[in-house]
Formats: sequence, C-alpha cells, structure tokens
Amino acid sequence: MTRPPTAAQRRVLDAADPVTGRLKGTETQLAALVKRGLAFRHPRPPHDHFLTPAGHRIRESPAQPPAPEPVQETPADSGVFAARIGGEEGPVGGPARMREVHSAWQGLIELRRMTNTNGATDRPCGWERTHLVQAAALALEAGDHRPAMGTDRAGYRVRATPQPEAVAVREPDPGALRACAATLEKAGWQVGEHTEPRTGVRYVLASPRRA
Repeated sequence: MTRPPTAAQRRVLDAADPVTGRLKGTETQLAALVKRGLAFRHPRPPHDHFLTPAGHRIRESPAQPPAPEPVQETPADSGVFAARIGGEEGPVGGPARMREVHSAWQGLIELRRMTNTNGATDRPCGWERTHLVQAAALALEAGDHRPAMGTDRAGYRVRATPQPEAVAVREPDPGALRACAATLEKAGWQVGEHTEPRTGVRYVLASPRRA
C-alpha cells in the first residue's frame, strides 16, 4: 500500500470484529479496501468482507490508540463479540450466544485458510499467535466448554503466562480439564498437563502448533 487509508476507511478498519476481522461498511468503502489489499470478500453467501493480514496490521497500527483486548469483559449491549476467558459476570450462554460463538469460530477458521501456508486450517494463524488468550478461549467456548463466571470456581479460566506463546488453562474438575486439553489439541494447539509446585493444582499449558 502506497498511502494510508482515508479517515472513512480507517473507521471501517477500526470497527472490524476483533476476533473474526469481519467488516461492516458501504459497498463503496468495502470495495475500496479490497482494491487496496486490506480486505477480501468471502466467496460464499452472504459474501461478507474480512480483513486481510495487511488490514489487521493497519488496524493494529501504533499510530492509532491501541484497541482493547477483544476477550476482556465487554458490556453486553456493546455489539462487540468477546470470547470468554473465564471470570466474567453475566449469563453463561443461550441460543444467541451459541450463534455468536459459532460465527466467530467459523470466521477464525476462514482467517486460517486465507493466511496460513497452503490454506491450512488445522493449525493456528498469525492472529492467534498475537492474541493467545483470546484464541484459546474462543476454541474452548466453541468446543462447548463452560467458562467460569464471576467468582464461581467451576469452569475454565484462560490466562497469559510468562512463557512465550503459551497460555495456562485452569479448571478445577480433572475430567473437564482433560477435555479442555483435548479440544485445544484438536484445534491445533500443543498441550501438556502440569502441576503447580506450591499448590499442587493441575493446569494445562497450551501453545499454538506451527506444523
């Protein structure tokens, strides 16, 4: 790209769904972004538009105030999808939430297809590697696992770790913890179960698989 996007185009980029990269705008705005390589039109109905890797880079450019982490607690009426990392307040699920999660997961699979070498969808893409907690939480929620709500101990919690490209998943129920590990492995993550030395609590350490 030889020149920065216009103010109107930048607003469309900034308003993209933080998980799937889905764009909303006028046909003229979206067509202009496609022409500049910042977006692509999905070939299947309803032919939604999504950010390309270049579009993601522009959206996350330090020239703009950094966007909030998409999985942090978000007001229910904000209109922004937020994968649940565990510990949020509010209802656990419901049909509307299930549809949102399914749509977000399908959008992420499409992003893998568009950005991974050879269109591979069985391993995480670049966006997931830079949004580890969000990506792992989305995989778990899409796999029908229950996030912990508020101070409730039951349910999974996904948290960042000091280790590069790794997140910790905690779930007090041993069987549910193993199920979380299996879901992440199926979603293209390398997983291992560990024990915290001081507390003896078991947890899963997960990293996005590269090949």
